[in-house]
Amino acid sequence: MQVSKEKKIEMLWSMLLSRRFEEELTELCKIQGRVPGMMILCTGQEAVGSGVCAALAPEDVMVSNHRSHNHLLAKGADPRALMAEIYGKRTGCNKGKSGTLHMAVPEVNALCTTTVVGGGLPIAVGVAFAQQYRNENTVTVCLFGDGAADEGSFHEALNLASLWRLPVIFVCENNLYAGAQRYEEHTRVKDVAERAKAYAMPGEIVDGNDVLAVYGAVCKARELALAGWGPTLIECKTYRCRGHGESDHQVYQPKDEIAEWKGKCPIPRLRDEALGHGLISAEELQEMEARINGIVEDAVRFAEESPYPGPEEALEDVFVQ
Repeated sequence: MQVSKEKKIEMLWSMLLSRRFEEELTELCKIQGRVPGMMILCTGQEAVGSGVCAALAPEDVMVSNHRSHNHLLAKGADPRALMAEIYGKRTGCNKGKSGTLHMAVPEVNALCTTTVVGGGLPIAVGVAFAQQYRNENTVTVCLFGDGAADEGSFHEALNLASLWRLPVIFVCENNLYAGAQRYEEHTRVKDVAERAKAYAMPGEIVDGNDVLAVYGAVCKARELALAGWGPTLIECKTYRCRGHGESDHQVYQPKDEIAEWKGKCPIPRLRDEALGHGLISAEELQEMEARINGIVEDAVRFAEESPYPGPEEALEDVFVQ
C-alpha cells in the first residue's frame, strides 16, 4: 500500500523517540536506587508499536502489556508523564502508583498495560464489545507476546471476539522468547497466526521489524473491523535485543543470534529509506534527533524534580476502600 511521507516521518519519529527514551532508562537502571522496580524494555521491537499506532485513529483504544513504553509513546503519551510514573512520582500519568509495568494513559485511549501474561486479551474483548454496543466507529487493538498466545485467555478472547464479530485487532509481538523460554520450547505450531483458522478470522504474518508492513496490516484489519467483519490476528515476527528485564543477563540467548537481529534493526531500515528517497534530509534528521534528545532530557529532569505521592494519597483513586 502507498504510505504518505507524513506518515513515514511520524513512524520514524516515534521509533527514534522510543529508542532514545529507553536508552536513557538503560543508563538510569545502572544507578542503584534511581528508578524503582523491574525495568522491561522493547529495544529492537519498536516497529510494532509505531506501526500499529500510526494506523489507528485517536479515538481507537489500545490495550498493552508489560513491554509498553514504545506502545504508549507511539499512541501519543506525554514523555514527561511516563518518565515521572516510572520514577514513582506524583506527576506521573498514574500519580506514581503504577510504576513502569502497569501504566494507563486514558487521555490517548491507552486503556491499560498489564504484567499478567495474556491478561489484556479479555479486557480488549470487553472494550470492543462496548464499542460495538454503542455503535462507535472505533476499534480496539490488543498487543501481547508469544507467551500469551499459550494462555487460556488468548483462546477464550479470540473465540468470543469471532463469535460476536467484535471490532478488535489482536497483535502478537513474537520476539522468540517468553521470558527465558524459546518459542519452540513452549509452542508446537510454527506460527501463532495459524491459530486464527480455528476461530474463523483472518490471520496474517508480517515482518515485525518492517514498520511499513506492520502499518499496512493494521490498516487492513481496521478496515475489516469497522466494516463489521470482526477481528483479525496479526503476528509480528521480531526480536528483543535486551533481556526480559534489565537484570537479565541473556545467558540463554546466543550472542550471534542477538548480533544478527541487531543487524535487522527497524530504525535504520526506515531511516535509510527516508534519506534515500529524499523524504528527509541529513540536516533534518539531525535536527529531529536533537529535538528527541531534548525531550528525553527534559522528561528525566521533570521526573527527578517532581515530588513523591504522600502516604495520605495511598487510598485515593481506588474503587473500594
